[in-house]
Amino acid sequence: MEKELKPWPALWALVIGFFMILIDTTIVSVANPAIMKGLDLGTDYNAVIWVTSAYLLAYAVPLLITGRLGDRFGPKNLYLIGLVIFTLASAWCGFSGVMPGGGIGMLITARVVQGLGAALMTPQTMAVITRIFPPDRRGAAMGLWGAVAGVATLIGPLLGGVLVDGLGWEWIFFINVPVGVVAFILAARLVPKLPTHSHSFDILGVVLSGVGMFLLVFGIQEGGTYDWGTITGPITVWGLIISGIVVLIAFVVWQAFNKKEPLLPLKLFRDRNFSLSNAAITTVGFAVTCMALPLVFYFQTVRGLTPTQSALMLAPMAVFSGVLAPFVGKLIDRINPRYFATTGLVLFALSLFWYSRLLTPDVSIWWLLAPSATLGIAMSGVWGPISTTVTRNLPMNQAGAGSGVYNTTRQIGAVLGSASIAALISSRLAVDLPKAPGGTPTEAGAGTELPTFLHAGFTQAMSEALLLPAAVAFLGALIVVWWERPKPPAWGPGAAAAAGAPAEAPAPVGAASHGSHAAPVPVDAVQHGSHAADVPPATGLASGEEPPHGAHAAPVVD
Repeated sequence: MEKELKPWPALWALVIGFFMILIDTTIVSVANPAIMKGLDLGTDYNAVIWVTSAYLLAYAVPLLITGRLGDRFGPKNLYLIGLVIFTLASAWCGFSGVMPGGGIGMLITARVVQGLGAALMTPQTMAVITRIFPPDRRGAAMGLWGAVAGVATLIGPLLGGVLVDGLGWEWIFFINVPVGVVAFILAARLVPKLPTHSHSFDILGVVLSGVGMFLLVFGIQEGGTYDWGTITGPITVWGLIISGIVVLIAFVVWQAFNKKEPLLPLKLFRDRNFSLSNAAITTVGFAVTCMALPLVFYFQTVRGLTPTQSALMLAPMAVFSGVLAPFVGKLIDRINPRYFATTGLVLFALSLFWYSRLLTPDVSIWWLLAPSATLGIAMSGVWGPISTTVTRNLPMNQAGAGSGVYNTTRQIGAVLGSASIAALISSRLAVDLPKAPGGTPTEAGAGTELPTFLHAGFTQAMSEALLLPAAVAFLGALIVVWWERPKPPAWGPGAAAAAGAPAEAPAPVGAASHGSHAAPVPVDAVQHGSHAADVPPATGLASGEEPPHGAHAAPVVD
């Protein structure tokens, strides 16, 4: 029984879950001051930022292995399991302030579980897109992906502001429950079941990557809390940071020497565009995570805006990004994506620098909408081109692994960005706020408008903090400018056209092509015949696995 491949309905179903994950990240940023006030955190900015960092860390560390789990048990199954975990953890987050023993610790714990759910979902979404859209048709799909990211950056803060103002910060998590139910029903009905194959799991690699990331992030984020000195006994901040780096280096070395199936296939980095794209998306994840916190704190604590009003200050960014991203997605299938990505990242850096220069305690609010709009134009040229370029040159049997690495590096950038901005904000506040008569820094209020005499110092600290994501975004532009022109697609209709053969319509999923002049193999189809077209099989052979043998052996189905 043939099953017709309907990639666009499947994509729309997956987009719901992706949208919810992005919503959850952006919706929390606008609620941070309210969470600080609601949980009586005083002036502990690091504690509330751990609500984001814990989520991002739990999200980033398992991504490589959850991608393999999707190959083993089916991306649809793993996506649905992750969606259930994410939705239930969202309800737990909402109740964390009123449950027995609740508080900031419970909220952070629930966010860790929520991050694990997101880690199960994300690799499956990109893997399904990679397998149902050929490389030369993927630009439009990634354009929609970028548009969803832009809309989420608008809806997240705006919805967060409305919910925080009207119902309380808990409802930024409760809202995920009905969205999660709808996403589950749509994915169960519309996302196809794709063939699976077994993987061996690099347990040592998982342990090394997890431990290394935790040590590095904890050291960076909590450095200011311990004055960059001793934490307890022989344990110091710099000792944790250096240990984290050493463990991560050991992880990379182990991946090079692991002869079975490494967690991080280093051979993927032989492709120049793959390597550069992963470096670029790390800078983007870092900068995007960094930029919102200083702006939201400025809008609410200096200008006295409500969460809704502060979210509206970022609305031009989301509107321009959401409108322009689909057009960019259609163009990058025909025009070298390097031009879009380089321009977008340069504009990204300039917009943040512009924000930094404009921030003063009494600048007109209307002026601050201009860099927000420029940021939206910039972001429309960032997400789609990078996500399309990263796996475009890879053969089909490496596209899934490449997607897992890409999602991991993006989240690593976000984790490091969250930790770094927390440390930078704390350090700049210590320097820029006026001194009390005893010579100690004056304390800033938690989540409320500051006294007037603190406005200048607080604004200066936020302005200086914005220079960090600006610099990192510019570094991303320097990286993507070295992309090489994309190669002709290795599979899909464009591969046939590049070879001089007419492109044929994709066959249904599970259909088999037979005969001496078989057409290029569609995704997940099996090809037979002594003169079958020389197209890379739609397979996910792991490193070290043997291909099928025999004169008429069919390619291994992914």
